[in-house]
Amino acid sequence: MALNHLSRLRPLLSQSLVGQLRSPLAAASRVSAAPRFPDVTCYPAACTRLYATKKAKAKAKGQSAKVNMNSALVEDIISLDEVKADMSAVLNALKDDFTRNLSIRTSPGALDHIVVTTQDGKFPLNQLGQISMKSPLLIMVNMSSYPEATAAATHALRESGMNLNPEVDGTIIKVPVPKVTREHRENLTKLAKQLSNKAKDSLRRVRSNAVAQVKKVKDGHSEDTIRLVEKQIQLMADNMALDIDKQVAVKTKELLG
Repeated sequence: MALNHLSRLRPLLSQSLVGQLRSPLAAASRVSAAPRFPDVTCYPAACTRLYATKKAKAKAKGQSAKVNMNSALVEDIISLDEVKADMSAVLNALKDDFTRNLSIRTSPGALDHIVVTTQDGKFPLNQLGQISMKSPLLIMVNMSSYPEATAAATHALRESGMNLNPEVDGTIIKVPVPKVTREHRENLTKLAKQLSNKAKDSLRRVRSNAVAQVKKVKDGHSEDTIRLVEKQIQLMADNMALDIDKQVAVKTKELLG
């Protein structure tokens, strides 16, 4: 009697155990994976990861194409490389001005590019006279090759903003090396600020000219594209202005010690 009862319960127990061992997750996996991968048993986590990867790659590919398309449109309107080169030239000119005009200790090389205005035009001092260091405290400018420019060269030295007090002895201009005083350092920092402001003015002119060029060729291009180009030009100008400010900060710290 007990054996017969047990034999009748065995099928029910087997079905119950199989139901408990078969995870709902596994069952759902087979159901959900069947339409997508009919020949493969796939679990949701793996399928989702694979699908996300393919989707991300497709999205990245689409973004790359979009960037390239925009770049092509921009280059059809204006060469941003040329605009960047013009802006970089402004920064490089400022660095040159700092090197020539903001030396704490005056050296012969610092006088080379002082511009002298003569009746025949404007010339760097080193093209009119021979500059040499007579002693650590005295620079000599020999104007014997162009004696008629001696007065103009003396005036240019005095007005150079380098705190120079030249003295004339015939065709020789004696330039005492100025002492490094606190006042002199502060005057140089003011000059650095003036030079940086002039550089920013030049930078704004480059930006304005570039934007004007863009507006001239706006026909045949969407307003969104034109705005994009103008924003890129403005961003380039803003970044270059930050570089100018960094140069001023570094030079000011150097001058004040």
